[in-house]
Amino acid sequence: MIRVIGAGLAGSEAAYYLARKGEEVELVEMKPEKRTPAHSGNGFAELVCSNSLKSDDIWGNACGLLKEELRRLGSLTMEAAECTRVPAGGALAVDRDLFSAYITQKIKEHPNIRVVCGEVEKLPDCGIVATGPLTSDALSAEIQKRFGGALHFYDATAPVVSADSVDYDKTFSSSRYGKGDGDYINCPLTKEEYENFVTELLNAERAELHAFEKREIFEGCMPVEVMAARGKDTLRYGMLKPVGLVCGDGSRPYAVLQLRRENAAGTSLGLVGFQTNLKFGEQKRVFSLIPALQNAEFERYGVMHRNTFLQSPEVLNADFSAKDNPALFFAGQITGVEGYVESAMSGLLAGVHAFRRLRGLPVSVPEDTCVCGALSRYVAAPNKHFQPMNANYGVLRAGFDRVRDKKEKKRLLGERALAEIERFRAELGE
Repeated sequence: MIRVIGAGLAGSEAAYYLARKGEEVELVEMKPEKRTPAHSGNGFAELVCSNSLKSDDIWGNACGLLKEELRRLGSLTMEAAECTRVPAGGALAVDRDLFSAYITQKIKEHPNIRVVCGEVEKLPDCGIVATGPLTSDALSAEIQKRFGGALHFYDATAPVVSADSVDYDKTFSSSRYGKGDGDYINCPLTKEEYENFVTELLNAERAELHAFEKREIFEGCMPVEVMAARGKDTLRYGMLKPVGLVCGDGSRPYAVLQLRRENAAGTSLGLVGFQTNLKFGEQKRVFSLIPALQNAEFERYGVMHRNTFLQSPEVLNADFSAKDNPALFFAGQITGVEGYVESAMSGLLAGVHAFRRLRGLPVSVPEDTCVCGALSRYVAAPNKHFQPMNANYGVLRAGFDRVRDKKEKKRLLGERALAEIERFRAELGE
């Protein structure tokens, strides 16, 4: 029997893959007995931050390409996302409750998986550690003692409002550049409204501001108030950018906040890109300055929490095994991959590699011509300034440099990546 610790995206992927291959799996999850500050539900694979898995564009976005790679490798995450998706233009967004329930049911109903509730405080001699960026204090201390160099940054989540509390007379429905079927609810601001909003945002009181130094905040989840401090127009080029959007009367807004469905019924709406560390009362006060949200009822406020990750280049191999113990694997954001889909990828591959090692089969890592392989190799490559990494074309092996058309180059990179995935599948005999 192989033990998998943690039933997040990575742990669920690893456990499900191993079980499908005929291995007996013990999946240990500390919820509901114990929770981290960011979790609220009891289900597996809980999406803590956004309900979006980002772009679903296979040929124009690296994360979209990674999704297709995972689909071809039989990813449980992608299966669940397809069954629970909600309209989100060119992005793949899901009903987070249905998504978690789908994966939880798949795991609990599999005859080869035994779920154990409890906190693990010691590293096992073999198995897969997928405890996520909010690993419990006891196990974090054990990891720090064993490997040293564990780092951390602070991550933020965005608020969610009740759909029926939005003033739709002050919104218009449209997806950016016409992609999708008007899946986003857009809340426009005039120049005066925008400038007033930014002023109040900068003056708002933050939660435990002293604990979050700027150097510790991950760029990919930068709080909206931190972004605003970079310049008065920063938000208009970021989460409030009006580019590609036209109001119902044909005019172009000065700035726009987009709302996206959080569930299939559309009763809850998330503020896109509005990760924040403001105090709850301040979130209500400041975000209600956006005309469409004047009377908004907040179902969930944004929070900031610690994310922990290993100094992976020093302690992990590209197959996610520990350098000092090839039978011990790590998976998920604790390895230094950043993002939902990236975490699922590392869990799936950790399961693949652990299975082959158990069976005495040769272990090989996909080439860096695909996103799976490139991210696997990134976490293990020497790097004195190691930081978490999302899926992006920059991690892929260089190629097609003579192709000047960006769309064509991305298409060629995508074709090369999927060819490598098919080669890797054949190597695995799948």
